[in-house]
Amino acid sequence: MDSMNDSGIVAGSASGQSSHTHRLRGLAGTGFIATLAAMVATTLAAALAQAVGVDFEVPDGGETIPLSGFAVVTGSFSVVGIVIAVALRWSARPAERFVWTAVTLTAISLVPPLLSGANTATTTALLGLHLVPATVMIPTLARSLRNRTD
Repeated sequence: MDSMNDSGIVAGSASGQSSHTHRLRGLAGTGFIATLAAMVATTLAAALAQAVGVDFEVPDGGETIPLSGFAVVTGSFSVVGIVIAVALRWSARPAERFVWTAVTLTAISLVPPLLSGANTATTTALLGLHLVPATVMIPTLARSLRNRTD
């Protein structure tokens, strides 16, 4: 319901816009909280793997992946996931399309560890560490898309 104030200006028609903006901010906020959780979970899992003897040395260049590297990469790709979720927000079935997209991208992300030439323990740990943030981010963003559809 619109109302007119003393100056003759009609007020109250922006509720649809603010509701839409609120839901979009909710999706992004939920995504960023999930990103932090994914970063912590992945870094802790990598630290646990290191504690049991995984060296995370990748022969291509001989570098050892530092624990901070797991957090940075997880955060970066989780933000990409949020952007994809926001972009799919206006599709006919956003949650389903997001899940298909995210699962496909997660499967593709498993290829580099298999091609890295690292030892079996490192390769296995890297594969598992790709799945940790996926198990945090995908269900969280999909649920958020289901709960916030227009």
